Amino acid sequence: MSQVQLWTYLIVGVTFAMYIWIGYQNRVRDTKGFYVAGQGVPAVANGAATAADWMSAASFISMAGLISVLGFDGSIYLLGWTGGYVLLALLLAPYLRKFGKYTVPDFVGDRYYSQIARLFAAIATVLISLTYVAGQMRGVGIVFSRFLGVDIVVGVVIGMVIVAFFAVLGGMKGITWTQVAQYSVLIVAYMIPAVAIAGKLGLFPVPQIAFTFSDITQRLNALQVDLGFKEYTQPFQSKPMLDVFAITVALMVGTAGLPHVITRFYTTPSVRAARYSAGWALLFIALLYTTAPAIAAFARFNLINTLETATVARIEPGDKQDIYILQYPDGSEVTWATSWQQTGLLAFVDKDGDGHIALHPGTAFQGKDFKAANPDTANEVYFDNDIIVLANPEIAQLAPWVIALVAAGGLAAALSTASGLLLAMSSAVSHDIYYRILRPKATEYQRMIAGRSMIFVAILLAGYFGINPPGFVSQVVAMAFGLAAASNFPVILLGIFDKRANKYGAIYGILVGFGFTFAYIVANKFFGMPAWFLGISAEGIGAVGMVLNLVVCYVVSRMTAAPPEEIQELVESVRVPRGAEVAVTAH
Repeated sequence: MSQVQLWTYLIVGVTFAMYIWIGYQNRVRDTKGFYVAGQGVPAVANGAATAADWMSAASFISMAGLISVLGFDGSIYLLGWTGGYVLLALLLAPYLRKFGKYTVPDFVGDRYYSQIARLFAAIATVLISLTYVAGQMRGVGIVFSRFLGVDIVVGVVIGMVIVAFFAVLGGMKGITWTQVAQYSVLIVAYMIPAVAIAGKLGLFPVPQIAFTFSDITQRLNALQVDLGFKEYTQPFQSKPMLDVFAITVALMVGTAGLPHVITRFYTTPSVRAARYSAGWALLFIALLYTTAPAIAAFARFNLINTLETATVARIEPGDKQDIYILQYPDGSEVTWATSWQQTGLLAFVDKDGDGHIALHPGTAFQGKDFKAANPDTANEVYFDNDIIVLANPEIAQLAPWVIALVAAGGLAAALSTASGLLLAMSSAVSHDIYYRILRPKATEYQRMIAGRSMIFVAILLAGYFGINPPGFVSQVVAMAFGLAAASNFPVILLGIFDKRANKYGAIYGILVGFGFTFAYIVANKFFGMPAWFLGISAEGIGAVGMVLNLVVCYVVSRMTAAPPEEIQELVESVRVPRGAEVAVTAH
């Protein structure tokens, strides 16, 4: 067993034991604790939990990988996700907390005085969460397959068992305090390698400063051009401008409609605490998101330099592909290349037999058969975008304990978001459908059993889609954001700021916006339909669905009867800050 594996077993074992202990210590016996942690989470803790809930495997594992591969175009994920959180925190979160319910479908059902609207919002919540959680489970499988030497399927199952334990026992309370610990693990695991690699490259050992004020991007641009790529900082290389704009919008408004993040603001004691927790979360999120571009550039630079100077020592047969054993100029083995090839997420083919592996534009392999080299391109490398961050410390030849720490951080990011998503799915079915629609007289015990049972069902579904994902982590997550943008965001926005929005508008808005977006994504991803709407991809079509939802909801609401007076008064009371009426009267 290698030193990396020993350190990984140790650090992952300790962190998993901590998560299980925290979940057990915070187990709950009532629905308020299960769904909203008893609404007693302090602002700082809720900020850390929100950041962990928000920064998923896509943020930790995949985002920097996308920026590293796509260059400037990868920044759409950085801009969309950070901008979206600001939109949620400033525009929606305080009002939703003042409304005081448990879930997004709760708000939709009561605000639009309609069980049908509640049902549609609950169904949308389940589909959004299921799509999103698939990406988290895939991230768990990738980490386990590389660093613990187990199959991706086994890794996904292990992750499912761990999440099930603290989610079922503790509900939102257990998840919240576990996420506080997971944030601490993931941010330390993200920052330490970034600082160390900046130092090894001779840069100022603060990643944000090193990336902004050094010549690393100029050096990377020169390397890219020498290999036949466009400059790293050149925009719109991989996607047209309109699609880049659509994806950014979809990610932003999708963030503001994510059910598991919105629910976090229901766990604070007051509206004031919700505002403070949003500020803390933004600070905690910024630590990672301002580091990601630096990690992406460092990883790309080190990857190119390593492959350019390495030679092929020998080729060994493997189960999934031939394993190329590479060596550095000093004769030592490039161990990270050997290890990642064994996962099937990295592959080489020396097409010209020159003893070197060339990274050039173009695809290296046909389909999933890595042995079938594509002779039409000079590229001899295949690597999955999702390995970049995890392999980065190995490529930079950092200490084994740092490599293991990154593995633990990736697992923390994936598991923290997965737990929040599972609870969102469970709440939508057990609270909004089972209790609020089917059995309003259900006892506290029956509601708890329904909630915990639904977590088990959700975990099984999440595991299946984690093993058989419809794309790499960030692609899958981007589709979830598109669905949230086209369903939840418009009805929440109009529900808060438009007294005239009624149940007919909400129902038809969700049907049209969500239906169009879901059909477009499924047809494009699973049935090969081209991106026919102005060339907008499945990742960006949620922006179009959002506009359709807004327009339909607004127009239909004006064509039908106004909401009851008490609903309009409810909207006014949610929008007006507490105490404002007293101040006006005194004046």
